[in-house]
Amino acid sequence: MGLRINDVVPNFTADTDQGEISFHDWIGDSWAILFSHPKDFTPVCTTEFSAVAQLNDEWAKRGTKVIGVSVDGVEDHKKWKGDIETYGNAAAGFPIIADEALAVSKAFDMLPAEAYMPDGRTPADSATVRSVFIIGPDKQLKLSMTYPMSVGRNFAEILRALDGLQMATGNGVATPANWVPGEDVIIPPTVSNEDATAKFGEFETIFPYLRKTKAPS
Repeated sequence: MGLRINDVVPNFTADTDQGEISFHDWIGDSWAILFSHPKDFTPVCTTEFSAVAQLNDEWAKRGTKVIGVSVDGVEDHKKWKGDIETYGNAAAGFPIIADEALAVSKAFDMLPAEAYMPDGRTPADSATVRSVFIIGPDKQLKLSMTYPMSVGRNFAEILRALDGLQMATGNGVATPANWVPGEDVIIPPTVSNEDATAKFGEFETIFPYLRKTKAPS
């Protein structure tokens, strides 16, 4: 069975270009984003890792750690980071997991249990290892998305989704389509009007099941 929203994500020990980590310990009390790639030195992936590096300050503002995973080795990761930093003109300070044995890719259900990397493999052999997992401080999966190899990921959307998750957590609200910070949020239908008034003050009733209020600060 695949990994589902609110499941505790797998814990594992792995080598990275920055040394060995134990995943749950590495997350600690932070939010975390794990983003995976099918091979080092590939064009779309290089642009994506560079985009992540350019957002270093944004991840930090949100108390979020980012970590990559690729089914290549540590030495390749270290060499590839030079290209990533050159393309993005930003330091790639995040670690990249070396998943040569496919343990992480299989644990997160990106590859089937019987998968292996043949000699002379191409990125197509691990094409499904192109996912994003947003993980809460409780080590639970909050959001996942998987892209084909031909479409680069939109990290502005990943950042927006992270903002929405952090807004919802602890505030008892939801966010509407295309929401960005500063816009109104949704009061869940399970909250009565009386409780909504006590908790949020004024709110707008569009339908009995759709009420909006200013985002908690």
